[in-house]
Amino acid sequence: MTVQFKMLKEKFLEAGFDFDGEIIEKFLKYYEMLIEKNKVMNLTAITEFDDVAVKHFIDSLLIIKLIDFNNVTKIIDIGTGAGFPGLPIKIVYPELKVVLMDSLNKRLKFLKEVIDELTLDNIELVHSRAEDLARMSQYREKFDLVVSRAVANLSTLSEYCLPFVKVGGCFVSYKSDNINEELEQSMAAIKLLGGNLREVRKVNLSNQIDRSFIIIDKKKNTLKKFPRKAGTPSSEPLK
Repeated sequence: MTVQFKMLKEKFLEAGFDFDGEIIEKFLKYYEMLIEKNKVMNLTAITEFDDVAVKHFIDSLLIIKLIDFNNVTKIIDIGTGAGFPGLPIKIVYPELKVVLMDSLNKRLKFLKEVIDELTLDNIELVHSRAEDLARMSQYREKFDLVVSRAVANLSTLSEYCLPFVKVGGCFVSYKSDNINEELEQSMAAIKLLGGNLREVRKVNLSNQIDRSFIIIDKKKNTLKKFPRKAGTPSSEPLK
């Protein structure tokens, strides 16, 4: 058992996650590959082992405490970047059907290497923009859970993400702690897109994470005109 293995297991336990050795080994390999690839392309500004453990791995997995994964079979991560939060969720729940979507193909090539190394299956990588992918019938309103840690206004994120959520499913946005004003300004857009705010859950972890999770239930189908054409949701957020 390596020092890093012990450190990571301890970090997970502190956060309330008691994972077996195989899962911890997968996260260690993910870390090694992330740091190695980060030398030649910009995947993350967070590189110290402790910081990656908490601010990427554990942060991605906090959703497990909020959502009943017994009711989740299909999940899509919009704007996955270096794989967060979708890939850590897949490592812990290998039986899930997971789609990781990003607009930058070189990130997806890195994720393909990680997925192959970790021997994960039933995971799809999609190079696209959310505005385009959400208009494709095989993805539109097909997911029990949509997640995003992408940095965007909540109104914009809702337009990106809610069209993927099937009625009865939910969208969870990972946001910083100070969310009240942004949330208030997004409520009309959430409703227009067929969503309904279930709750906001705030999590503070080891003084390293101040996270607000915005949990939005999908109550009715999203109108076909949403999302608007590429670029519009970010330049002209719904009000």
